[in-house]
Amino acid sequence: MTTRRKFLTSAGAGALAAPLATPALAQSTITWRMQTYAGAALAEHVIKPAVDMFNKIAGDRMQIELFFADQLVPTGELFRAMQRGTIDAVQSDDDSMASPTEVTVFGGYFPFASRYSLDVPVLFNQYGLNEIWDEEYSKVGVKHISAGAWDPCHFATKDPIHSLEDLKGKRVFTFPTAGRFLTQFGVVPVTLPWEDIEVAVQTGELDGIAWSGITEDYTVGWADVTNYFLTNNISGAWAGSFFANMDRWNELPEDLQTLFRVCCDQSHYYRQWWYWGGEASLRVNGTKMQLTTIPDAEWQQVEDAALVFWDEIAAESPTKAKVVEIFKKYNADMAKAGRPYRYT
Repeated sequence: MTTRRKFLTSAGAGALAAPLATPALAQSTITWRMQTYAGAALAEHVIKPAVDMFNKIAGDRMQIELFFADQLVPTGELFRAMQRGTIDAVQSDDDSMASPTEVTVFGGYFPFASRYSLDVPVLFNQYGLNEIWDEEYSKVGVKHISAGAWDPCHFATKDPIHSLEDLKGKRVFTFPTAGRFLTQFGVVPVTLPWEDIEVAVQTGELDGIAWSGITEDYTVGWADVTNYFLTNNISGAWAGSFFANMDRWNELPEDLQTLFRVCCDQSHYYRQWWYWGGEASLRVNGTKMQLTTIPDAEWQQVEDAALVFWDEIAAESPTKAKVVEIFKKYNADMAKAGRPYRYT
């Protein structure tokens, strides 16, 4: 693994980390460096189209250089690098980039906070999460620009999972908060650089991955090294955001701020249909992983444990309690609304 990391740093950085190609720029062109949580293959979908669009429209006025996972700094240092101005903008979840805010724990996969990808933008835009995130990040010199949904969280494993017992002792790459939750079921969370995951599964350092849905498993190569996909998930959608250094954001003219927001929204829209359609299509037509399922009655233990976990998080601070109350209110509303919002 050390050799692979050294190779990625020395040999790979020049090829993989190359920023988006841009024409010769005027001296007055504003340039930003943006790093995403995603590796090169995944970034082709979750961020590069939006950055390409921004650069094409902004032209000589502004250009964004895009870097992939861990290429400028490790993902866990993204927040600090952005806060210092080493990086101008970031696409990540709060949890992975270790942001020092009261809402960090809710980024990525907060257990069962959402059932479907549309839940995330509704929570932010109609239930008040945008205002809470804006306040929290403004305190630490970072602009929270826009939140959106990604894929649901499933296990991709080398050995089949048919029961909760099968999860015990499994060394799994996952997000910090998801890992904290899953330990009660015997899962052993492992933290590694994103680019090392495929090799770690091949060498036996990892037994599986709980970092994505099946679309990413196929896109980034994890479906080539795992044999089984568990259809039960611990969250309906990953919650991630676009962020910027506050000073850099405030220096932008209003129209460029607006353009950046529009391109972020385009990115959120692209992911809505890319993941939603991809998850279904690959379950039906995919050939690389066999589907397994834990029976609903047994999986209910996990869903019940999530509500206990919510209350534990809420007890940690007033802000966390406010977010948890929003989750409870939202999910209660969806249950009352019935089909198609909730089926159970």
